[in-house]
Amino acid sequence: MIRIAWAACFLVLQCPALAAPCSAPAHRELDFWLGQWDVRDGGATVATSRIERGPGDCVIRETYTQPDGYSGTSLSFHDPVLRHWRQTWVDSTGSVGEFVGDFTDGAMRFTGETHRADGKKILRRMDLVPEAGNVRQVSLASRDAGATWAPHYDYVYVRRKP
Repeated sequence: MIRIAWAACFLVLQCPALAAPCSAPAHRELDFWLGQWDVRDGGATVATSRIERGPGDCVIRETYTQPDGYSGTSLSFHDPVLRHWRQTWVDSTGSVGEFVGDFTDGAMRFTGETHRADGKKILRRMDLVPEAGNVRQVSLASRDAGATWAPHYDYVYVRRKP
Protein backbone atom coordinates (compact mmCIF):
# COMPACT_ATOMS: atom_id res chain seq x y z
CA MET A 1 0.00 0.00 0.00
CA ILE A 2 2.85 2.40 0.81
CA ARG A 3 4.48 1.72 -2.56
CA ILE A 4 1.26 2.52 -4.41
CA ALA A 5 0.81 5.77 -2.48
CA TRP A 6 4.43 6.80 -3.13
CA ALA A 7 4.11 6.00 -6.83
CA ALA A 8 0.90 8.06 -7.09
CA CYS A 9 2.57 10.99 -5.31
CA PHE A 10 5.58 10.79 -7.64
CA LEU A 11 3.32 10.84 -10.70
CA VAL A 12 1.28 13.76 -9.42
CA LEU A 13 4.40 15.81 -8.64
CA GLN A 14 5.95 15.09 -12.03
CA CYS A 15 2.92 15.60 -14.25
CA PRO A 16 2.73 19.42 -14.06
CA ALA A 17 6.41 19.72 -15.01
CA LEU A 18 5.90 17.36 -17.96
CA ALA A 19 2.78 19.18 -19.12
CA ALA A 20 4.52 22.51 -19.71
CA PRO A 21 8.31 22.26 -19.44
CA CYS A 22 8.92 25.47 -21.40
CA SER A 23 6.29 27.75 -19.90
CA ALA A 24 8.54 29.91 -17.70
CA PRO A 25 8.64 33.64 -18.59
CA ALA A 26 12.21 33.29 -19.93
CA HIS A 27 10.89 30.96 -22.64
CA ARG A 28 8.64 33.77 -23.95
CA GLU A 29 11.31 36.49 -24.29
CA LEU A 30 11.65 35.94 -28.04
CA ASP A 31 7.92 35.68 -28.78
CA PHE A 32 7.97 39.16 -30.37
CA TRP A 33 9.77 37.54 -33.32
CA LEU A 34 7.05 34.95 -34.06
CA GLY A 35 5.20 35.37 -37.33
CA GLN A 36 5.50 35.68 -41.11
CA TRP A 37 7.87 38.44 -42.24
CA ASP A 38 9.23 40.30 -45.24
CA VAL A 39 12.89 40.97 -44.51
CA ARG A 40 13.99 44.40 -45.69
CA ASP A 41 17.42 45.91 -46.21
CA GLY A 42 17.24 49.67 -46.68
CA GLY A 43 13.57 49.46 -47.68
CA ALA A 44 14.03 46.73 -50.32
CA THR A 45 12.60 43.28 -49.55
CA VAL A 46 15.51 40.81 -49.68
CA ALA A 47 13.89 37.72 -48.15
CA THR A 48 10.92 36.18 -46.42
CA SER A 49 11.08 34.58 -43.02
CA ARG A 50 8.73 32.38 -41.03
CA ILE A 51 9.32 32.29 -37.27
CA GLU A 52 7.34 29.65 -35.37
CA ARG A 53 7.39 27.63 -32.19
CA GLY A 54 8.57 24.04 -32.41
CA PRO A 55 8.03 20.89 -30.34
CA GLY A 56 6.57 21.51 -26.90
CA ASP A 57 6.93 25.27 -27.39
CA CYS A 58 10.55 24.73 -26.33
CA VAL A 59 12.19 26.02 -29.52
CA ILE A 60 11.72 28.86 -31.98
CA ARG A 61 12.49 27.95 -35.58
CA GLU A 62 13.26 30.43 -38.33
CA THR A 63 12.94 29.50 -41.99
CA TYR A 64 14.65 32.22 -44.05
CA THR A 65 14.52 32.32 -47.88
CA GLN A 66 15.94 34.77 -50.43
CA PRO A 67 14.76 34.93 -54.07
CA ASP A 68 18.30 34.06 -55.28
CA GLY A 69 18.08 30.59 -53.69
CA TYR A 70 20.01 31.33 -50.50
CA SER A 71 18.21 29.98 -47.43
CA GLY A 72 18.82 29.14 -43.81
CA THR A 73 17.24 27.87 -40.65
CA SER A 74 17.84 28.84 -37.07
CA LEU A 75 16.78 27.12 -33.88
CA SER A 76 16.62 29.34 -30.80
CA PHE A 77 15.85 28.14 -27.29
CA HIS A 78 16.22 29.14 -23.69
CA ASP A 79 18.61 26.73 -21.98
CA PRO A 80 17.36 26.31 -18.40
CA VAL A 81 20.69 24.88 -17.18
CA LEU A 82 22.91 27.62 -18.64
CA ARG A 83 20.16 30.25 -18.07
CA HIS A 84 20.85 31.83 -21.44
CA TRP A 85 19.32 31.73 -24.88
CA ARG A 86 21.12 29.71 -27.52
CA GLN A 87 20.77 29.84 -31.29
CA THR A 88 22.14 27.61 -34.02
CA TRP A 89 22.01 28.78 -37.63
CA VAL A 90 22.66 26.57 -40.67
CA ASP A 91 22.43 27.88 -44.22
CA SER A 92 22.43 26.63 -47.79
CA THR A 93 26.15 27.44 -48.22
CA GLY A 94 27.19 25.10 -45.40
CA SER A 95 27.89 27.88 -42.90
CA VAL A 96 26.97 27.34 -39.26
CA GLY A 97 26.51 29.93 -36.53
CA GLU A 98 26.45 29.25 -32.80
CA PHE A 99 25.24 32.01 -30.48
CA VAL A 100 24.49 32.60 -26.82
CA GLY A 101 22.42 35.51 -25.58
CA ASP A 102 20.06 37.18 -23.20
CA PHE A 103 17.11 39.53 -23.36
CA THR A 104 18.45 42.82 -21.98
CA ASP A 105 17.51 46.46 -22.44
CA GLY A 106 14.47 45.56 -24.56
CA ALA A 107 16.32 43.37 -27.08
CA MET A 108 17.58 39.83 -27.56
CA ARG A 109 21.36 40.17 -27.70
CA PHE A 110 23.42 37.28 -29.05
CA THR A 111 27.17 36.80 -29.38
CA GLY A 112 28.88 33.93 -31.10
CA GLU A 113 30.80 32.66 -34.06
CA THR A 114 30.00 31.72 -37.63
CA HIS A 115 31.97 28.86 -39.16
CA ARG A 116 31.92 29.15 -42.92
CA ALA A 117 32.14 26.10 -45.17
CA ASP A 118 35.62 27.24 -46.29
CA GLY A 119 36.83 27.03 -42.67
CA LYS A 120 36.89 30.76 -41.94
CA LYS A 121 35.55 31.83 -38.54
CA ILE A 122 33.79 35.13 -37.99
CA LEU A 123 32.92 36.48 -34.55
CA ARG A 124 29.43 37.98 -34.42
CA ARG A 125 27.27 40.25 -32.32
CA MET A 126 23.61 40.09 -33.26
CA ASP A 127 20.63 41.92 -31.77
CA LEU A 128 16.91 41.33 -32.36
CA VAL A 129 15.04 44.48 -31.36
CA PRO A 130 11.24 44.87 -31.39
CA GLU A 131 10.37 48.23 -32.99
CA ALA A 132 6.77 49.40 -33.52
CA GLY A 133 5.43 45.98 -34.58
CA ASN A 134 8.53 45.16 -36.64
CA VAL A 135 11.78 43.51 -35.60
CA ARG A 136 15.18 44.94 -36.40
CA GLN A 137 18.05 42.46 -36.70
CA VAL A 138 21.48 44.06 -36.58
CA SER A 139 24.71 42.10 -36.90
CA LEU A 140 28.31 43.18 -36.42
CA ALA A 141 31.21 40.97 -37.54
CA SER A 142 34.85 40.66 -36.61
CA ARG A 143 37.25 38.84 -38.89
CA ASP A 144 40.27 39.55 -36.67
CA ALA A 145 39.35 37.73 -33.43
CA GLY A 146 37.47 40.71 -32.00
CA ALA A 147 40.11 43.41 -32.50
CA THR A 148 37.77 45.39 -34.79
CA TRP A 149 34.05 45.19 -35.55
CA ALA A 150 32.22 46.21 -38.72
CA PRO A 151 28.56 46.24 -39.76
CA HIS A 152 27.53 42.88 -41.20
CA TYR A 153 23.86 43.59 -41.94
CA ASP A 154 20.93 45.65 -40.67
CA TYR A 155 17.57 44.11 -41.55
CA VAL A 156 14.02 45.06 -40.60
CA TYR A 157 11.49 42.23 -40.34
CA VAL A 158 8.13 43.66 -41.43
CA ARG A 159 5.10 41.56 -40.55
CA ARG A 160 3.36 40.17 -43.64
CA LYS A 161 -0.30 40.94 -44.06
CA PRO A 162 -2.58 37.88 -43.90
